[in-house]
Amino acid sequence: MASAAGERITFVDGKMVVPARPVIPFIEGDGTGSDIWRAAVKVIDRAVEVCWREKRRIIWKEVYAGEKAFRETGNWLPQETIEAFQEYRVGIKGPLTTPVGEGIRSLNVALRVILDLYACVRPIRYFPGVPSPVKEPQKVDMVVFRENTEDVYTGFELEEGKKETKNLIDYLAKSYGWEIRPDSGIGVKPISKSGSRRLIRAAIDYALSKGRRSVTLVHKGNIQKFTEGAFRKWGYELAKEAYPDRVVTWEEAGGKSPEGKIVIKDTIADIFFQQTLLRPDEFDVIATMNLNGDYMSDALAAQVGGIGMAPGGNINYENGFAIFEATHGTAPKYAGLDKVNPSSLILSGAMMLDYMGWAEAARRIEGGLERTIAAKRVTYDLARLMDGAQEVSCSQFGNLICENMER
Repeated sequence: MASAAGERITFVDGKMVVPARPVIPFIEGDGTGSDIWRAAVKVIDRAVEVCWREKRRIIWKEVYAGEKAFRETGNWLPQETIEAFQEYRVGIKGPLTTPVGEGIRSLNVALRVILDLYACVRPIRYFPGVPSPVKEPQKVDMVVFRENTEDVYTGFELEEGKKETKNLIDYLAKSYGWEIRPDSGIGVKPISKSGSRRLIRAAIDYALSKGRRSVTLVHKGNIQKFTEGAFRKWGYELAKEAYPDRVVTWEEAGGKSPEGKIVIKDTIADIFFQQTLLRPDEFDVIATMNLNGDYMSDALAAQVGGIGMAPGGNINYENGFAIFEATHGTAPKYAGLDKVNPSSLILSGAMMLDYMGWAEAARRIEGGLERTIAAKRVTYDLARLMDGAQEVSCSQFGNLICENMER
């Protein structure tokens, strides 16, 4: 099925089939979303134009979620939006407001669950010149694979003081001998074998296809033995079963990556936070669960300049569905001021182009961003921390990236 000007991306025999004029749905986003989207779409379009002139072009299709959707339809996440992402397969979005005290728990989580976008992928690398709180941010070059559909993010919770909460506490005491304080709220943390294995498989496949050195399973299995400990166990089992000739354990490899193979290893979550500050170059691809991955990806982003510099994608590698997104919030106090840093959404656009197989355009964007930062013409968040920097607006920053990507 084609639109008036473009065609759908399809998925055949496990591979993306991308036409020369793909239709890509986008959600502008709430708060500063409109500002950063205007800058990002200009950069993405210009990168494609520089690489292929009229031979390739993205046909953008706006769909609605968040405040804009609620104003128009009374629905925070219209069914038409979900259907558009399903039909066109690949999309991109700005930050969305999570309604407080009404509506759904989180629009971002809802999209991930409804479309089964089980892998949240966050590449985290340093761009020279970006202010950083650590001494050697250039050593940070990791890709975090965070399981997106399980863990405490399922929202299986019961409120303190409710009858059903008391009933569950009483049942757990009677059936398992678990002594839980009667004034507790209760949450359930599901970690499945199938959900864990497909996430870890995606991380290993990525590491092999990109020539990375290792995959680290990050967990708290020393305490949570049958959830996070099981995640670790299932990861090693999968590596042995599915990749016997391409993956070796840390012990088997003597701590070094043999040529043509990757090392699979694991570490406790709290130790991981310390080691990524002290020895970040020892880590490459990370596979972890939902809550851990949320903390870790933001902490790593802080080492390279903050989440304003970090892209993200939510992907189902089994059917090709993917939504790429700005990883930060809506920052409503800056909305409409043409002020905030659009780099997260711009880099998410580059990540989307990579996913589509349009890697040349993705490299153009990254090169343009590097040169713009090196010239110290940056948005306020970076300018206030850089000596001799010239502050520019969000839109000006996008224009400069467009100019610099042509060099």
